[in-house]
Amino acid sequence: MSELISQGGPIILLQGILAFLALVYVLERLLFFQGAKANTAHFLLGISNHIRQKAYAEAVHESKRAPGPYSRVASAITSRHYLNRSELAEVAKEAARMEIPRIERHLRPLLAIALLAPLLGMLGTVLGLLDVFSDLKDQGNTFSTLLFSKGIFEALITTAIGLAISSASYLFYLWMVGKAKRLLHRIELVGIEMTHMIADSKEQRQVLSFREGIEKS
Repeated sequence: MSELISQGGPIILLQGILAFLALVYVLERLLFFQGAKANTAHFLLGISNHIRQKAYAEAVHESKRAPGPYSRVASAITSRHYLNRSELAEVAKEAARMEIPRIERHLRPLLAIALLAPLLGMLGTVLGLLDVFSDLKDQGNTFSTLLFSKGIFEALITTAIGLAISSASYLFYLWMVGKAKRLLHRIELVGIEMTHMIADSKEQRQVLSFREGIEKS
């Protein structure tokens, strides 16, 4: 490893920092998406039981008790159960939008690493080639094929490492963008279900009270 660093120069150290940051970002996102997993059907069923019984305080408590983005969206909607359907829909959209920064966190830096790593590699290669031709110039008419090939090999090390870091980072970026989109879609579905659940429950109670009023009259 020390020999590789000495051959690649300071650019190798910069690439090592980029690789370490990419690894940290990937692990953090993996832990986030793992923690965001939830059985949405079971989650909505538990809240719907409270809503049918008009126990909105319990519904809010049930929403806040579950971890993850689903609970935050459900809590925002159930705490405003007194609004009408269209207003609840706006609350659901706003709550889902509030989750976007959490979902997309560290994705842009990971993309930046994927774009920056090969550029650093090319810079290291160019600097290495300059050193090679500078040494050849100092030797005058004495041309050493061994020295030239060794210099080219050392110059290309940074490019190879940069391409490896870039490829891995970009693949993880694309994979996590897909997971982020699917998670956001599920969050929006939870918001829609919660909106209709609360609005339908209130409309059913209004119909029942209207029927009861007619029967009494």
